[in-house]
Amino acid sequence: MKLFPLPQQLAFVAALTIVVCPDGASAQAQPTGLPLWEMGGFAGSLTAPAYPASTERFNRNLVLPYFIYRGERLSVDRDGIDARLRLASDYELDLGVSGSFPATSNDIAVRQGMPDLGTLLEFGPRLRVKLPSPGPGWRLGLDLPLREVFEVNGGTRGQGLVFEPSLALDVDNVGAGWSLSAKAGLAWGDQQVNQYFYGVAPAYATALRPAFEAQSGLMSARASLGASKSLNPDVRVFGYARMDYYGLSANTASPLHLQNSSPSLGLGLTWTLGRSEARVGE
Repeated sequence: MKLFPLPQQLAFVAALTIVVCPDGASAQAQPTGLPLWEMGGFAGSLTAPAYPASTERFNRNLVLPYFIYRGERLSVDRDGIDARLRLASDYELDLGVSGSFPATSNDIAVRQGMPDLGTLLEFGPRLRVKLPSPGPGWRLGLDLPLREVFEVNGGTRGQGLVFEPSLALDVDNVGAGWSLSAKAGLAWGDQQVNQYFYGVAPAYATALRPAFEAQSGLMSARASLGASKSLNPDVRVFGYARMDYYGLSANTASPLHLQNSSPSLGLGLTWTLGRSEARVGE
């Protein structure tokens, strides 16, 4: 779901710089030879549904700092903040954090009069399994994350569990200096998190929005593709596209479930202001 206080502003900075800075290393441990850490700035635009299966969208233009750390036991990259434990040569267990933007119900026609959807943070373990490489420069892996969802909206409260198994593929130097990353998987939510997105309490029911009690089950099937290229040692451009299919969701009967598919898109660039002399694998 890649659902984004701390202070709230810091949550946005951390989550967005982690999620949108492509690094070409999601399927397994970091490739050797990269700087141990990098810091710099990010500028870009993104568009995504206001919530899963919503017809309303949010569009954001952002300028933010970013930080990447590629430690053996701790990493900070596009997938989150991960503390890793290597169980065997092909297995890692990590503890990660990610997040998503809030959505104001007054800006969403079907949710008028309902509580806002707050800033969401996901926290929990993930098993990462290295699969046989399809070829040189290709990294294939299976991700099995189970995370608790926390809402930050005038306080902090748990909003259920999400399980998101996925296959992840990264390919270095596919041509003209481009690197690609692809991912396909499913997002499953328990009753509480599905109720958060799709439930309508009797107090908020109307003639056009009947009361609805959500069930646990599938939220979406999704596939994503990212591409990035270094223009010079300090500037990198990237694009990102993800398609979510909600037609198999356990809660398609909800009055808040308005469409069966929706894309998320992002474009931007990063510029590195500093990096370590130490390299991964040294």
